[in-house]
Amino acid sequence: MNIFDFKIPNVGEDFTTLLEHKNVKIVRIVSSDNLEKKEYNQKEDEFVILLRGSATLEIEGKNVTLNKGDTLFIPAKTKHKVLATQKGTLWIAIYF
Repeated sequence: MNIFDFKIPNVGEDFTTLLEHKNVKIVRIVSSDNLEKKEYNQKEDEFVILLRGSATLEIEGKNVTLNKGDTLFIPAKTKHKVLATQKGTLWIAIYF
């Protein structure tokens, strides 16, 4: 699989599991610029890497903007929302 071989969804985000092993899951996320309003509150820690595009998240009431190359650690049980993304934003999310 090539990480850059994807189609941009018209609405929301596309999640593709790249690897699942023991307590680690690695997911490719491709975002449209038309997001569904959704709050996340995962039981796992999450580490994201933004490979392409940009995104604005709300994490516990504070806005955080990510650009190409930025990383972010989101501890388990931390409420967060993706507020906006550039069309074609590409992420790698590692859950553990």
